Amino acid sequence: MAKALSKAQLVAAIAEKAELPKKQAAEILDYIAVLAYKHAKDTFTLPGIGKLVLNNRAARVGRNPKTGESINIPAKRVVKFRVAKAAKDAILGAK
Repeated sequence: MAKALSKAQLVAAIAEKAELPKKQAAEILDYIAVLAYKHAKDTFTLPGIGKLVLNNRAARVGRNPKTGESINIPAKRVVKFRVAKAAKDAILGAK
């Protein structure tokens, strides 16, 4: 399995493609992250990649795997990332 792309490598690739200084490319990448955090509650979409959505999880009963004892898990809000169909097809290949 190939190694994951680091932030520095991602910034360098963006800077090279857009013919920008690396510092500007890093600022753009950081600003996209800030926008994602700010707008995730309204669903934040990165076209061709996917979207961040907030989801409400209901309260449920779970089990402690060590003791087998039943425990109550409270309801909570979670952030999920839904991968776009275009990204799935590009990575896995179209069926």
